[in-house]
Amino acid sequence: MAASSTPAIAALVRAGIRHTVRPYEHDPRSTAYGDEAVAALGQDPARVFKTLVASVDGRLVVGVVPVAAQLDLKALAAAAGGKKAAMAAVADAERSSGYVAGGISPLGQRKRLPTVVDRSAQDWETVMVSAGRRGLQVELAPADLVAACGATLASIAAW
Repeated sequence: MAASSTPAIAALVRAGIRHTVRPYEHDPRSTAYGDEAVAALGQDPARVFKTLVASVDGRLVVGVVPVAAQLDLKALAAAAGGKKAAMAAVADAERSSGYVAGGISPLGQRKRLPTVVDRSAQDWETVMVSAGRRGLQVELAPADLVAACGATLASIAAW
């Protein structure tokens, strides 16, 4: 894999999905990863999406929501066919995805989990998600994101 390649980018290449890699300088002191990406890339925080891992009725599920919003856990549970959701432990999210927190991508995860992308992604011609490393985003069409993740669309963002 090239220096800028990650499992997320490799998955897009294998699938023949058009995308653009958007690197930026990550400040190792930052823990506001989504806000940092938005500022560094000069993007609308409703167009840059963060990847969050939750436990829905005891099973891990991925929620992909705009940086400008929070994940509505009740809506995620309903979209995933469950009753109750809570944020997963960081260690569980990292172990399951194969990525570190702040760089978890919905693409190319070690273990493919049920994934729900917030419906607002459809408002954009392209959206950005983590490319699998802090300081690296990937831009692609929302329909391609959904297809590549095997995701469903639902209103899971709390504005």
